[in-house]
Amino acid sequence: MSFAAPTDPLTGMQAARFGLYLHFPYCLAKCPYCDFAVAVARQVPEERYANAVLAELDARLSLNPELRTKPLESLFLGGGTPSLWHPRHVARVLEGIAARMSLAPGLEVSLEGNPERSDAERFAGYRAAGINRLSLGVQSFQPETLKALGRAHDAAMVEGAVAAARKADFPVVALDFIYGVHGQTRAQVEADAHRAVALQPEHLSTYALTVEREVLAEDTPLSKQLARGELSLPEDDDVVAMARTVRDVYGAHGLSRYEVSNHARPGFSSRHNALYWTGGEYLALGVGATGMLLTPEPHRYVNLRSPEAYLRAVEEGRVPEASREALGPEELFAERLSMGLRLVSGVDWEAVCERYGQPVEPRRAEVERLVAHGFATRDGRRLALTERGADVHSAVCARLL
Repeated sequence: MSFAAPTDPLTGMQAARFGLYLHFPYCLAKCPYCDFAVAVARQVPEERYANAVLAELDARLSLNPELRTKPLESLFLGGGTPSLWHPRHVARVLEGIAARMSLAPGLEVSLEGNPERSDAERFAGYRAAGINRLSLGVQSFQPETLKALGRAHDAAMVEGAVAAARKADFPVVALDFIYGVHGQTRAQVEADAHRAVALQPEHLSTYALTVEREVLAEDTPLSKQLARGELSLPEDDDVVAMARTVRDVYGAHGLSRYEVSNHARPGFSSRHNALYWTGGEYLALGVGATGMLLTPEPHRYVNLRSPEAYLRAVEEGRVPEASREALGPEELFAERLSMGLRLVSGVDWEAVCERYGQPVEPRRAEVERLVAHGFATRDGRRLALTERGADVHSAVCARLL
């Protein structure tokens, strides 16, 4: 099954307009490239954390009661490692959300998991709890690349996890990969791509490794190694070639590119991720989670990144925010345009300008230059980046913003 969601008129993408992101911060080990809010724990406070996220939800709905009746079109459990959370606690949290909010028909409910055997043993329980989209953090099949990324699984575990997911009857199985890893070759990336499509997933996400400190939420072991000159990443041209190889292999096997780093079979694009790319609202719960709401005024908030600080705040009846940022027209415009240009369908750039009170004419000449030089195409008012343009997405957006 694919999931129901409205079509965003500015991009033509099916995307949730209101979603909920729930962050589960606990892991058995922290990967050296990870800058997410993650806590390494052998004993996870599973029940306490379930109580806390539902208490946070109550607090946020008390502050913003109109969200109770706003149709929730996507729900995403990310991490961390949500597949460490016992299915009975996941079921209780999902039931608690359903009791407090309005769920849209065809709700997409995603859970991130690892391919380890212990995680796969829980898949049937997650399916019974209401999860209908499973996203597995594969990253690579290559032993050398997995070691470089600090991953504990191997290729056989990935194949076993996909088999377990199919046996559990998940309608959608998504696989996530990383390329541009230190020591990785283009041939290895191509081999990963062929092995990935052979598993017949509905969705594939493949991201370039991010190590540079200035674009991370916090320092990571790999970013520190890079700063000390101890880490050598593939050359930029090699990384671009890896990305093109991935696109070619996926496309040849029926997984069309719909966003810079995402491919899917027809009808199986991620409605929740598309929410981020099309300016939708999202409530966020849990340690380190980031939410963006348009009411009562547009704002973004970030929760406390320390699990103990988060739990203490919630249990004391406080909203566990670390920061809140008001979003004015300029911030909303920049995000809407740059995220829209990540989509292969492109975005009605003039409508984005008009919606947020930004002038069109000063940007028109730059749009024409992008089209003339092969970085973008234009269909009516819809501007879309070519593959060449997508490779330099950030630079293109800087010229338009």
